[in-house]
Amino acid sequence: MFRPASDAVNRRNGTTRRADGYHARMTSPNGTLYVGNGPWCTLGDGPPGSRRGADMNDPGTREGWAVLSRNGVIAAAGAPDVLRTAHPDAHVVDLGDRLVTPGLVDPHTHPVFHGTREDEFEMRNLGRTYVDIALSGGGIRKSVRLLRAADDAVLARNVAENADAFLRLGTTTIEAKSGYGLSLEDELRSLRAIRDVAAWHPLTFVPTFLGAHEFPDEWRDRRDAWVDHLIDDMLPRVAAEKLAVACDVFCEAHVFTIAQSRRLLLAAKKLGLATKVHADEITPCGGAELAAEVGAASADHLVHVSDAGMDAMAAAGTVPILLPATSWYLRLAKDAPGDVMKRKGLPIALATDFNPGSSPTRSLPLVMSMACVRYGFTAAEALTAVTVNAACAIGLGDRVGRLVPGYACDLVAWDLPNLRSLPYRFGENHVATVVKSGRVVVERGR
Repeated sequence: MFRPASDAVNRRNGTTRRADGYHARMTSPNGTLYVGNGPWCTLGDGPPGSRRGADMNDPGTREGWAVLSRNGVIAAAGAPDVLRTAHPDAHVVDLGDRLVTPGLVDPHTHPVFHGTREDEFEMRNLGRTYVDIALSGGGIRKSVRLLRAADDAVLARNVAENADAFLRLGTTTIEAKSGYGLSLEDELRSLRAIRDVAAWHPLTFVPTFLGAHEFPDEWRDRRDAWVDHLIDDMLPRVAAEKLAVACDVFCEAHVFTIAQSRRLLLAAKKLGLATKVHADEITPCGGAELAAEVGAASADHLVHVSDAGMDAMAAAGTVPILLPATSWYLRLAKDAPGDVMKRKGLPIALATDFNPGSSPTRSLPLVMSMACVRYGFTAAEALTAVTVNAACAIGLGDRVGRLVPGYACDLVAWDLPNLRSLPYRFGENHVATVVKSGRVVVERGR
């Protein structure tokens, strides 16, 4: 597991505030006691670290529970009456009979972009494929042209609006990729937009450099030279400015080959960056095996992963991140073999893949529903995949994803009676309250 550098991940404990007046509800100097009589899925049982097999099916449910938050961290957890007696001066927030879970963790998002691609959505529905659209100049290349035309203020505003939406849907931590600039300056602008919003927004960002998202139009006939440019010029600048904690690559037949991807990932490791791979999404190209070979923190997509690739990831400790909304939205003929991975005992994580072209959703509850339907997950397995395992996939497995002392006080109260109802009641937002770093940041959708 990699640990993000402290200056690249925002973990503010003071008042969160921005120019338009957004602010988190302040808490008592004696701490805030969050109490509730409903089911709390604490994910608190068992040791820290990613979970697999039967351990994914244990949400650590408590019927009536409470946590005491001090300085944004859970200082104590236990029965409500016990904590009320032990901490009589704490400010009390009663969450009622609602379902309570840890704040959700999204380990694969692309929140820095400008413009949309709804035209391509209709093209695919009329029979064109993702790769066909990409090779004809659409897809990622279209988003690159749109981002390059946007100024820095617009990029930061877009990131902030996306961050607000994640919070309203119960997500309190995201991995945030660049990848729609595809030039030195525009990739740096993208990562700086993440950094600047992270400085004040309550959402936690874990920034990832994805300069190897595509080959930009001006480099398409010099592909190896573009990889050289990424390694010699772009990665050192990103590392020097501490703009990212990880490096990702889109390893696929129509973009970066295994050899090109390996070169880039090994160069990133030398600079102290964790590695991630967009692997085996469109074709079975050996991306999962490469991720295991280089010790990648995660391999993502994995629609066409081989048995050998799954076994290699299991041996290497690489977390598979599955993106069922993307497979559905792109009308792919098959899904990632989430059921097989579960039987093999891999520590599966789930993510939205939020982006303007292939998965324009920020809803992890929707992704949980899809995983239950397409992979045969239980509600508990889906929750584990968007809390504990997702946190481990982005290097925060010892900080977020569980409601236990020592972890960030990130929690969500849902207008639902139990955990099974969370993926069952799909397509609606059931968030009642979001607490981030011990402070209420969302109440009734606001």
